[in-house]
Amino acid sequence: MAGKTEAATAEAPAERAPRKASPAVRREQLIEATIEVLAERGLSRTRTAEVAARAGVAYGLVNFHFRTKDTLLSETLTYLADEYRQNWTDALEEVPPDDPARQLQALIEADFSPPVFTPARLAAWCAFWGEAQSRPMYQAQCGSNDRAYFLMLERICAQLIELGGYALNATRAARILRVTMEGTWLDLITMTEPYSGNEAKATIFTCAAALFPEHFTEHGLKAGGTSADGAAGKQD
Repeated sequence: MAGKTEAATAEAPAERAPRKASPAVRREQLIEATIEVLAERGLSRTRTAEVAARAGVAYGLVNFHFRTKDTLLSETLTYLADEYRQNWTDALEEVPPDDPARQLQALIEADFSPPVFTPARLAAWCAFWGEAQSRPMYQAQCGSNDRAYFLMLERICAQLIELGGYALNATRAARILRVTMEGTWLDLITMTEPYSGNEAKATIFTCAAALFPEHFTEHGLKAGGTSADGAAGKQD
């Protein structure tokens, strides 16, 4: 017991990263630390020294791996964007490709899944969205990911419109959903007394229900609201 206690005491004070780690592991540790500091300090007040302290590494390692603060922020943004895209593409792979109602539900649920829906990540995204100096960086690095997401959402909406016989424009329906989804994330970070994640999700499903009432309620996919059922209902 004494040996275990001493070991724990020796590790606890600094919680430093392992001395020997591969460059990829070390870079990820520094990026995760950057996300945490961004969440607390914002973009302009983030300092590489604070990132190093948060990661439990020497300050020189930040400069060794990223050279400049701008490079560190740029790669952190790329990391977040790639993570977000992987999250929603993985979610779509879990549902039938010919069922747009379940695909839309999967996209909405994905925004509230643990890999991306954490206070630090939401705040980091808001830091990149909200400060003017980051916008050229955001457009350059995330424009293609944003475009791919919107085209996917637009395609899903077009299929739902066709199946349900809805009198909607697919592009506008997708835009309404996207704005609502992004807006709830902003609310959760910027409001003095934010509502819960479950309430945010219910808000988005309420939007989906207003657009596609045969398929959704404020609680999610309507019972019997799969695409096949919706098409059958319209034929009857």
